[in-house]
Amino acid sequence: MAQFTTEVDGHEIHFIHEKSRGTTATPILLIHGWPDSFIRFLKIIPLLIAPDENGHAFDVVVPSIPGYGFSGKPDKKGMNPKRIAALFADLMTDALGYSKFIAHGGDWGSAITEQLGLYHESHLLGLHLTDVPSPHGLLPLDNPSAAEKAYLKYSKEWVEKEGAYFMEHNTKPQTLAYGLNDSPVALAAWIIEKFRTWSDNNGSPEDAVSRDELLTNLTIYWATQTALSSISIYYEANQAFMQSLTLVANLNPFNKEGSKGKVPAAFAIFPEDTRHLPREFAERFFNVTRWTKMKAGGHFTAMEEPDQLAADLRGFAAELRVNNKN
Repeated sequence: MAQFTTEVDGHEIHFIHEKSRGTTATPILLIHGWPDSFIRFLKIIPLLIAPDENGHAFDVVVPSIPGYGFSGKPDKKGMNPKRIAALFADLMTDALGYSKFIAHGGDWGSAITEQLGLYHESHLLGLHLTDVPSPHGLLPLDNPSAAEKAYLKYSKEWVEKEGAYFMEHNTKPQTLAYGLNDSPVALAAWIIEKFRTWSDNNGSPEDAVSRDELLTNLTIYWATQTALSSISIYYEANQAFMQSLTLVANLNPFNKEGSKGKVPAAFAIFPEDTRHLPREFAERFFNVTRWTKMKAGGHFTAMEEPDQLAADLRGFAAELRVNNKN
């Protein structure tokens, strides 16, 4: 696959760029999270660039988040999802020449995708996500539904059971990173345990993601020594979140106007993802126009169920084409 690096506003960004094999092309930006990398999307890229029966396909761009893989490591504070969204918007528009595109993401990818929709609306055809960014669950809800109450209760229990890594990343990422950068065993344990816990499997991560994929992903972290720079996004995002709460108390701190975005948003909900998301919760923050419950799959969607995810992306793109004609 065609891989490149370019400088965007002083930051080196690594990305894959594969052009459509069809007669028409919709640009799509695919954004990974932690503890995966750009390899999350390697299996889905060939599915998206292949034309459908009408010749429609995608121009696919897969960047590495700053501090991950072969992108540069941030040398200043403030590399949070809003800042990353601005860099990716410039990558798509200024560097690659796409005036409008679809953005897809899960995990940190969903947080960055949301920021693209909020602050770069004029360039977004639509947003496609597999989850709602987790900080939304920290906000008080007015008149929550029964499903939302169950979701928030489950989320609280999940954090108490599985969230120790999250608190460490949020507060003391550098302390942890000394051990992860020093020991490949520690790094493997820290990363692969998440693939076991968060994917749709029978107790082994290899039931969902191949050993080769697990080792390739792990090797990227080890060879680039990006343990600290990758998990620092948690700290930076938490700092931005806490600051925004003081500025727009009781409003949506993810939006400069304190309200949800207007860009059409689609959600693909995988049954074994970390949270069981109800639609009404997502609709508080997004202009939800498509909601698909998948048959199988967990948190690492494009690696676990590339065919399902590619089909939903195609369905969403088709809906956007119809709506933009009307």
